[in-house]
Amino acid sequence: MDIRNCTPEDLEAIQQLYTAARNLQAERKMVVWPAFDNPFIKNEIAEKRHWKIVADGVLVCNWVITYTDPSIWGDRDRNDAVFIHRICTHPAYRGNRYIDAITTWARAHAAQLGRRYVRLDTLGNNQKLVRHYTAAGFTFLGIVTLTDTRQLPLHYQLEPHCCLFEITV
Repeated sequence: MDIRNCTPEDLEAIQQLYTAARNLQAERKMVVWPAFDNPFIKNEIAEKRHWKIVADGVLVCNWVITYTDPSIWGDRDRNDAVFIHRICTHPAYRGNRYIDAITTWARAHAAQLGRRYVRLDTLGNNQKLVRHYTAAGFTFLGIVTLTDTRQLPLHYQLEPHCCLFEITV
């Protein structure tokens, strides 16, 4: 298993993972991510914020990071965290607890940058994801109601209730 930045050559595989994630979200009656267009993803890749896990030559998991997230975290965003978004796992590799590898990687990445926390969120009251993230060491901070979602992707505008999680570096 190897963690590294995504490259433009990963675009098709990333889009396939997002399609699979949207299908799973719809099947489970969760908030469904919108389709993310290629220029949007290419920009994240160019900014070196789109990451992947490769196992046996297959892109098995990907996620995006940001270094600021005031629309979700409000006053808690004090330039002291790495924020994880859109964790997505290949359907054939689900159940391998890649969240543990992501958490270990993110804590090390945050420490290198002098950040105190790794944070993530999920929309709605998804108790399965609450258990998943807390099992990986994150503290569930509760559910907040987002008030200004204009700068966020569409799915945040569809569901204002957001579960917040953090882990200390």
